[in-house]
Amino acid sequence: MSSFTYATVLSTLEEGGVRIITLNRPGSLNAMNRALIDDTAKAFNDANACPHTRAIVFTGAGRAFCAGDDRREHVHPQSEAEARDLVEAIQAATRAISFGDKPVVGAINGWAVGGGFEWAINCDFPIWAQSARAFFPEMRLGVFVTGAVTALLPALAGLLKAREMLFLGRQYTADELLQAGVAWRVVPDATLLDEARTIARELAALPENALRLMKRALNATGASNLEHALDIETEATIAGFLDPETTRRLLAFE
Repeated sequence: MSSFTYATVLSTLEEGGVRIITLNRPGSLNAMNRALIDDTAKAFNDANACPHTRAIVFTGAGRAFCAGDDRREHVHPQSEAEARDLVEAIQAATRAISFGDKPVVGAINGWAVGGGFEWAINCDFPIWAQSARAFFPEMRLGVFVTGAVTALLPALAGLLKAREMLFLGRQYTADELLQAGVAWRVVPDATLLDEARTIARELAALPENALRLMKRALNATGASNLEHALDIETEATIAGFLDPETTRRLLAFE
């Protein structure tokens, strides 16, 4: 099958075994509502199970990669069960991106905020457009990060830089992310998808089993235990959602 159908995500198989997965809520800057979260996990799980898919390009439609939580559609969890259901859905998307067999080339355009920044970091080869920007707003809101970034960011950028990015919530340009080791390459906006396709085709041409084993090995050794990080993040995020101070800050956030 060359294409899969989802409400908020596009998934198309191109020549050479390269699948393009595109977040497709451009009117909302691809902000994360529950449908987008679930569709992203499904799209990656389906792509990883597809025998014709050899590599994946992950990008966003329109002016942003993903602007984080959709404030207009945010439904704040009212119980631990609701919070756990939401957070586990978010973590399921990271598992599909990071732990799937197929290598993922990020084509990061526009804003990558919060959970969107996490998904960019989850990519094996994150290529950023020159104009792209990113930041983590979570701490100022009293919530926690997800996406295994508590393990991945220190591995990529070092512990001190990870603290800066996660605690202080500063905004970063693509060039700053390249210097920090979070972006793999920075390219002109107009060539972003072409550059991502080129790398994906190169990956797709490699022996499939060796590629799968290398991705698995690097996930196990290149950062601290990603599964452990996901578990810690899940419990911390649930606790944050249930904190009345978090509720106040989220309602006041613009």
